[in-house]
Amino acid sequence: MEFVKTPFFTENLSRIALGTWALGGWLWGGTSEQESIATIVEAMKRGINLIDTAPAYGAGVSEGFVGKALKIHGNRSKIILSTKVGIEFRPDGSAVRNLTEQFMLKDFEGSLKRLETDYIDIYYIHWPDPLVPMEEPAKVMARLHKEGKIRAIGVSNFSPEQCDEFRKFAPIHFIQPPYNIFERNIETDILPYSNREKIFLMTYSVLCRGLLSGKMSRDRKFAGDDLRKGIDKKFLPPSFEEYLLASEKLTALARERYGKTLLELAIRWVLDQGAEIAIWGARRPSQLQPLDGTFGWHLDDEGKQEVDKILRMTIKHPQDVTTYMGPPSR
Repeated sequence: MEFVKTPFFTENLSRIALGTWALGGWLWGGTSEQESIATIVEAMKRGINLIDTAPAYGAGVSEGFVGKALKIHGNRSKIILSTKVGIEFRPDGSAVRNLTEQFMLKDFEGSLKRLETDYIDIYYIHWPDPLVPMEEPAKVMARLHKEGKIRAIGVSNFSPEQCDEFRKFAPIHFIQPPYNIFERNIETDILPYSNREKIFLMTYSVLCRGLLSGKMSRDRKFAGDDLRKGIDKKFLPPSFEEYLLASEKLTALARERYGKTLLELAIRWVLDQGAEIAIWGARRPSQLQPLDGTFGWHLDDEGKQEVDKILRMTIKHPQDVTTYMGPPSR
């Protein structure tokens, strides 16, 4: 395991965080409580000390699993809990952005209860809310931080301009955007911004919803409300075939050049591109087996150029992650 030191914590953070979005079941076709909790416990046993979750992941389901897993594992003081605020579920099951002070404080207390803790290590605003001036959520976060209820402030899915507005009223310690070999928008804005402003970059979707896992096949069927049934256009023709072809060529590159799997290459690539922490989503304990293979090596410049060449050759109909990930405004 690789670790990174921050000025916010005495503990060093594992460069791999366990992502629990899929464990909540929402937009992933359901979940299994027993298997989810076992996955979280296994991750902590294997040296991952940073667990990322959110109330939005199954309307609290994921946070509940994390709380139960932490109780089984113990050692709360040695685990960094990262969760989020600002997505409200309505009675009809729809989700909307809400960063009003009243909702944020209610959401925060709900997270504490589900996670069975009295503080949050990293607290993120999940998505900006265009209906609320940035001053309001920023001051709520600053107050929680000053009171010691949260140890670090983060924002997710923010642009540099939104970060600048937020920072007029509160500091930003962490920023969490999507980033993987296929989805690279942040290379023109958030990546250089976080480097320049010394904000820790903690990226999600490093396996691009399974496209970079090495397990995706052309006949894969998605059940229930899985966003890969149509919301994520990468999984629809003609893009799906193109991304699968790219994955096959990347698999060959990983094997022939580095003796690695596609999954190991995909995670290592994110870490080598400048992200301090990569969030790896797993749904079963067995999916954590490749963990050790992501450490102890690096992509060289020629390997990175080969990755770019493969994408140019194969992806003719790219799909932008920002077109479907964010919930609507109220």
